[in-house]
Amino acid sequence: MTIKIYTRTGDAGGTGLFGGGRVAKDHPRVAAYGDVDELNSCLGVVRATEPVAFFDDLLETIQRDLFAIGGHLATPDPEKVREALARAELSPARVTEFEHAMDAADTELPPLKAFVLPGGTPKAAALHVARTVCRRAERSVVALAGSEEVPELFLVYLNRLSDLLFTLARLANHRAGVGDVVW
Repeated sequence: MTIKIYTRTGDAGGTGLFGGGRVAKDHPRVAAYGDVDELNSCLGVVRATEPVAFFDDLLETIQRDLFAIGGHLATPDPEKVREALARAELSPARVTEFEHAMDAADTELPPLKAFVLPGGTPKAAALHVARTVCRRAERSVVALAGSEEVPELFLVYLNRLSDLLFTLARLANHRAGVGDVVW
């Protein structure tokens, strides 16, 4: 049996949620998991940009985490899909891992004394794009949390992730011999 990618069920502007139910495609829940999905795609571009090995294992882990976050955000009733979500658990230790990675990077980087313009190497530029998409995803998740239950860890995770992506962008430039362009 072949499964078709198109269902036509969303042609009128609605979409199905994980675990059941339908909402408009502009619902805050859809915006939140859509922005997280866009962030995941941006990280795919980051990983495909040279140097590919630059923090690739961590970036892949983050992509897997974002799938887990998206699965939770797409689920208005987690009890209905508890078993499926069990493999999508996110550990608070990941935030600590981000902080350790930033602390290690800071030992290599010159002190930050001004705002940094996004750009530099293709890797750094891709990381800056991912950082800004991460901030948007964070805003969307915060908006959803205003009306729906959202694990606090997701907000902390996305906040710290944007900091990490900024730091990695600076580090990618630094290791390539490209200094920060400050504002």
